[in-house]
Amino acid sequence: MQGLYELKRRMYPGNRPGRLARAMIRLDAAQFALGLAPRRAATLEVTGRRTGRPIAVPVVVVFLGEHRYLVSMLGEHANWVRNVRAAGGRAVLRRRGREPVRLTEVPALDRVPIIRRYLQVAPGARPHLPVTARSPEPDLCTAATIIPVFLIDADG
Repeated sequence: MQGLYELKRRMYPGNRPGRLARAMIRLDAAQFALGLAPRRAATLEVTGRRTGRPIAVPVVVVFLGEHRYLVSMLGEHANWVRNVRAAGGRAVLRRRGREPVRLTEVPALDRVPIIRRYLQVAPGARPHLPVTARSPEPDLCTAATIIPVFLIDADG
């Protein structure tokens, strides 16, 4: 298992997707948008802050209580996080259709249960995060300050 985690980390040098990771991201985004993955998998489309073109990224939607969330496995500097912030939270979730959404950043103090759930349902993200689903509360609180989490609201 450790070898697999190391391989996945190497696919993202400097927390940026390398060539293989970019190819896998494109494939996953297409599959998730068509609904060919578990219910929690979707494709996030957000306007690129530099190009103005739609950027598609595969994401795992966290269902917790009555709400849905997105968590950035690559932290603050993930392009989709920067693009969402630049777009004022406006985006589209695709999964067998298009759903305009508004993403609102969750305060760091409220992120812990969402991050814990994310780690349970998103095995591909585990190598990239400094905590596990079984990490003690203080460790998760510390990690929550560097892991962006967004609440998904319908925008229509």
